[in-house]
Amino acid sequence: MHSYEEKLNMLQTGEIKELEILKDEFLPFREVLVKREDFKHFSGKASQGGHVVYTYLKLPRS
Repeated sequence: MHSYEEKLNMLQTGEIKELEILKDEFLPFREVLVKREDFKHFSGKASQGGHVVYTYLKLPRS
């Protein structure tokens, strides 16, 4: 299994188009995500049940 950092890198490079994070993974995942320089390029959409699907944006969100 890939680490969160590896998965985020794969999302950034386009190797994967989206990354689904389950409810019980969210807090440990978020710790890794917010430390990244390109943090604002990641967009997460929450779904019912507590999982979040992340995509990578070419332009950072405001």
